[in-house]
Amino acid sequence: MDAMSPIDSACHRPLRSAAALGLVAALAVGCTQADADTAAVARPAAKTSPLPTVPPAQPPSQLTRAKVETAVSQLDGVVQDAMRRTGVPGVAVGVVYDDKVMYLKGFGTRKVGTKDRVGADTVFQLASVSKPLASTVVAAAVGEKTVGWDDPVVKYTPGFALKDPWVSRHVTLADLFSHRSGLPDHAGDLLEDLGYDRSYILDHLRYEPLAPFRAHYAYTNFGLTEAAVATARAAGTSWEKLSADKVYRPLGMNSTSSSFADYKKAENKATLHVKTDGTWRAEYVRDADAQSPAGGASSTVRDMTKWLRLQLGNGEFEGRKVVDADALEETHLPHIVSEPPHSPAGRAGFYGLGWNVSYDDQGRLKLGHSGAFALGAATNVALLPSEKLGIVVLTNGEPIGVPEAISTTFLDTAQTGGPTVDWLTFLGPIFKQATEGERSPVDYTKPPATPKPAKATSTYTGTYANDYYGPLTISAQGDELTMQLGPKKQRFPLRHYDGNTFSYRTTGENAVGLSGVTFTVGSGGRADKVKVENLDANGLGTFTRSD
Repeated sequence: MDAMSPIDSACHRPLRSAAALGLVAALAVGCTQADADTAAVARPAAKTSPLPTVPPAQPPSQLTRAKVETAVSQLDGVVQDAMRRTGVPGVAVGVVYDDKVMYLKGFGTRKVGTKDRVGADTVFQLASVSKPLASTVVAAAVGEKTVGWDDPVVKYTPGFALKDPWVSRHVTLADLFSHRSGLPDHAGDLLEDLGYDRSYILDHLRYEPLAPFRAHYAYTNFGLTEAAVATARAAGTSWEKLSADKVYRPLGMNSTSSSFADYKKAENKATLHVKTDGTWRAEYVRDADAQSPAGGASSTVRDMTKWLRLQLGNGEFEGRKVVDADALEETHLPHIVSEPPHSPAGRAGFYGLGWNVSYDDQGRLKLGHSGAFALGAATNVALLPSEKLGIVVLTNGEPIGVPEAISTTFLDTAQTGGPTVDWLTFLGPIFKQATEGERSPVDYTKPPATPKPAKATSTYTGTYANDYYGPLTISAQGDELTMQLGPKKQRFPLRHYDGNTFSYRTTGENAVGLSGVTFTVGSGGRADKVKVENLDANGLGTFTRSD
């Protein structure tokens, strides 16, 4: 997720879903108290000699091997402290410096209630850390002239369309990888929760309202997925195979995949966990194949350190060029402002191509990204390219700030000799606030003291149509109503709240607890419309009777 105090202003914006925590946390990694302190002592005195004609692309290195080794020596304690304070079941960490793996270690258990230990070769679901992996794959294709970052998506997927025909014709791979297409925040994610496949979701993005093209940042999993799938189509293969052919196999990332089936069959894998009533439980399975390029990859910290070396090595790995340097560098550049500064002393946050991008007070480029599955995974990667330093943290617990706190503490320690802030204490409430902010403003557990009665169940039963979400069916058994949605015909019991409003418990990655279902009763005495509250964020949640 990156001047206000130690964290840049982006950390303080409201979030609309658990996945968006990645944006806040990755930017948090990008700024430490040391930035301001170092700037105060490092500012050069005025000189009479002329400035160089061309300033350096990056400021000189400010880290030494000794400083990095000090930070590495404290990592065991940092991880153990975070696990002790939160109870998160398993953590794996990898650190790369100057093209060498400095740290590679697992902690805790792969699944609560077992003795299966986490190690450097334990496979974790990456969630949105899949995005910078995906941009690496596309960069490889760009370097081979298979596609270009500025190619319109319709060049490779002619049927792709957004609500505005002009935008449909002009939106590029870079537009979709940098979240500047105009699609609303997390467009398509609710369709995935209902069980729709990738093809259906990408085809139905055309119904989403659009913000101004290239002038508005909104984080989308399926916009990025469309760009990745178009790249694979241009290459004449699937996304899963393209990823393996262009990045995973050339780097020897033998335990990395963009297919959920590969994660599922891995013997040494970390299971997702959520914290319920104070106890960590392995309750859910998250198949993210529909948005594989954006959130469906899985890997180990051993494999991920190879990818870190590629990123820090400008596309080279062990003396071989794997990805064209220019195409890869394009992913590291700002393509849109993701968060404007909130004060004159603040710094803007940017998004590149699959990366959160920021700059510290010394002008150093910082790259980062977090991954967050509300169903039980949290991950983070952070890079200081000019220092040739990178860290990756994978966990099998829901997003509460643990990987971000570990990464930030490590980078802070490398720069100052020790953490300047208790990052876990700082970040924890931000994650909690973001999660709670997703819930309905109505507390459906507390109906009005004298609620208006519901009408007869026959008033509501029947089938309702919606171009985006598909059909919705209301059925009755006695006095109880049930709502059915999606291609898998998921069934949701309705509980009366007040008048023609009922509530139901949402499920899936984007669950928000109880949400409202409100019927509009026509002059004929039957409901002719029904609005589902949590499906209506973009005005698409109204269904019209079709029977």
